[in-house]
Amino acid sequence: MEGRVVDGTGAPIDGLGPINAKNSSRIEVSSSRFANVAFSDGSLLHGFNQRLAKRQPLSAPEDVRRYFITPSEAAILSLMACFLGHNRETFVPNPGEDFGTMDFRSIAERFLESRGLRPHPCATEQEARRSVEELAAKGAWPCYFFSSDTTGEKPVEEFVMAGEEVDSTRYGEIGVIRWPELEDDSVLDESLRSLARQRAAGSWTRGEVLDALKSLLPEFRHQETGKYLDARM
Repeated sequence: MEGRVVDGTGAPIDGLGPINAKNSSRIEVSSSRFANVAFSDGSLLHGFNQRLAKRQPLSAPEDVRRYFITPSEAAILSLMACFLGHNRETFVPNPGEDFGTMDFRSIAERFLESRGLRPHPCATEQEARRSVEELAAKGAWPCYFFSSDTTGEKPVEEFVMAGEEVDSTRYGEIGVIRWPELEDDSVLDESLRSLARQRAAGSWTRGEVLDALKSLLPEFRHQETGKYLDARM
């Protein structure tokens, strides 16, 4: 385990490849990359719990699909990366044809059913807000589902990006990505310097941070819509 670094951020395309490749010349680096941890703080299911406790409707984009793992599965994946991963390797849930993703609408409906409530779709946010108590008295709960138009919401879960090679045979349900050595680390150094300058200045904009990341990851795509999922309802 000497010199081993494990990252549990779970970001599907997070720039760890170039950073892993650079650090590997000085210390050994392995990492894990995983999905939504069910009921962890900030997760969709945690938000549903909070809304139910606050007597609020459930709200979610119906055209987005996600893959969930339990806290134990997330811990196991990180520990495997730590103890079994080699230098410049990232452990991911093994992508396959039957990957077990589920759309947000189905997740919300199953969540309510597990709480003994019938999901009741509403046509508007206003209708969902004003009908909570009336529906709750009948054993139902209002839901507002919409087509995704918020910043950063990709339609499906991704663990492997184009060009990455995955060993899908070593551990069965876990895939292993092997990062090549970084030949030129000047781009990485400049990206990190840009972020450091922004931090030292004490203020920065979303655009400045994105520019620093895009210089490191030219394949990174970010569509800014001015709308954010956290602000929904």
